[in-house]
Amino acid sequence: MLSPKERLLNVLNGRQVDRPPVICTGGMMNAAIVDVMTRTGNTLPEAHFQAGRMSALAGDIHAETGFENLGIPFCMTVEAEVLGSEIDFGSLACEPKIARESFAGTRDVVFKDVKAMLGQGRIGQVAGAAERLARLHPDQPVIGSLTGPISTAASLVDPMQFLKELRKEREQAHRVLEYVSDFLIGFAHVLVESGATAICIGDPTATGEILGPKMFDEYAVKYLNKVIDGIHAAGVPVMVHICGEMKAVKPSIPLLHADAVSTDAFVNLRMLKQEYPQLTTMGNVSTILLESGDPEKVARRTETLVREGIDIISPACGLSTSTSLEAIRAMTSVVKEGAK
Repeated sequence: MLSPKERLLNVLNGRQVDRPPVICTGGMMNAAIVDVMTRTGNTLPEAHFQAGRMSALAGDIHAETGFENLGIPFCMTVEAEVLGSEIDFGSLACEPKIARESFAGTRDVVFKDVKAMLGQGRIGQVAGAAERLARLHPDQPVIGSLTGPISTAASLVDPMQFLKELRKEREQAHRVLEYVSDFLIGFAHVLVESGATAICIGDPTATGEILGPKMFDEYAVKYLNKVIDGIHAAGVPVMVHICGEMKAVKPSIPLLHADAVSTDAFVNLRMLKQEYPQLTTMGNVSTILLESGDPEKVARRTETLVREGIDIISPACGLSTSTSLEAIRAMTSVVKEGAK
C-alpha cells in the first residue's frame, strides 16, 4: 500500500494511485480549528511563533482530522510581516490579518535585499517546524504554504491602491511583483531545504472576479508561473489555489505551470477536468458545508467528488475555525474507505 507521501507525490507527478489523497494544505487552507486546539492544548496564536508549537499543532491536526498531510504555517501573514507590514496576530478563533500595509503605493516601496529577508520574522520558525515534521513523520507529506505574489504585494502596498496601480502604474506594479516573487521563491527554497515535500500557493487576490481576464494573464499567470518555476527548480511539486468563480479566466488556467489546481466550491471540477484533461484537479468540498456541521451531507458531497475522479480531495477554500471535527472526519473517512 502506498504511504500518504507516496500517494500525493504520485498524483502530482501524473502517476496512477489506488485512491485520491485527502489533504488540507495549511496557509490560507488550514485546519487549525478550535475543536482540535481545545482537545490537544496546542493553541494559536502561540503556535504562530515557535517551531515546536507549530509542528505540534500540525501533528495534532493530522492525527485528529485524518488529513493525510502536515501543513504549515497557519496563516497568510508570514510574508507580509517580513516585508514590513504590521500584523494583528489574532486569537484562538481568529486568524492573523494585516493591520497596516507598509506602503501607500507602489512608488513608495523600499526594495530590501531578498537573501537578508529570509532570516527575518517567522521564516526560521516555519522552517524549523518543517524540519521537525519531516523527521517525525517520514511517511507523511509536509506541505509548506505560501501566499501568492498578487496577494503578498497587496499586503505590502495598500490593496485598493495596488489594484488601481495594476492599470495605471504598470511598470512600477511589475517591479513590485518581481521583487515579491523573488522573495517568495527564496522562502519556498528555505522550506524545501528544511524538508517540505511540496509547496501550495494560495493567492486569493488573484481571481478573475477581481482582476478580469486581461490583468489575470498579465499579472497572475505571469508571476504565479515565475514562482512555480522557481520552486520546481528546488525539485518539489507545486499546487495552486484559485479563489472564486473562474468563468472569466478559465482558458488561462491550463497556462499555469502548477502540478495541481485547487478551486473554490463554485467551480464544477468534473466539467473542468473534462474540458482540460491535462489538469490535475484538487478540491473542492464547500467550507460552508463543512462549517454547517452536517457530517452526512459532507460525506455525500465528498463521495461525489471521489466518484467523479477528482485527483486530490480537499476543502474548497479557507476553513472557519468553528468547523467541527466531526464534519472534517466525515470528509476524510469517506475518501479513505473508498467511494462507492
